[in-house]
Amino acid sequence: MSTSEIRMKKFLLQQLAATLFFAFFGAVYEAFGHGVYSYFMIYAFAFPLLMGVLPAVMQLIRGKAFDRVFLFFWTAAIASFSVGSVFRGVLDIYGTTNSLVVVYPVVGGILVLCALSCLLLRSRRLAFPRH
Repeated sequence: MSTSEIRMKKFLLQQLAATLFFAFFGAVYEAFGHGVYSYFMIYAFAFPLLMGVLPAVMQLIRGKAFDRVFLFFWTAAIASFSVGSVFRGVLDIYGTTNSLVVVYPVVGGILVLCALSCLLLRSRRLAFPRH
């Protein structure tokens, strides 16, 4: 088993754990929310599921792996979106607002752009190697 395959399996397990954690956290928070709920809290699990688990499974099926730097930025983006969703959900349930809610999707978007640029640079390096 190669190092990149181990890295992808580790990433997959981390994202599965994050998905289960956010799903459980949202369910518990909703159960004790006295009938008040927030879609941001309920669907916070979707970020690690859609951005983490699905791409990792697809890469493992294809027998490929993502670059370490890409995974670093991508994992940080998933965390930013997930934590921002939970934060917004808590504020919605509590019935208040905060201007910092805007920061999480902006930072997540920047991290996604960084990850995609790493992916693009790596593909260019592989397509046009230096001799």
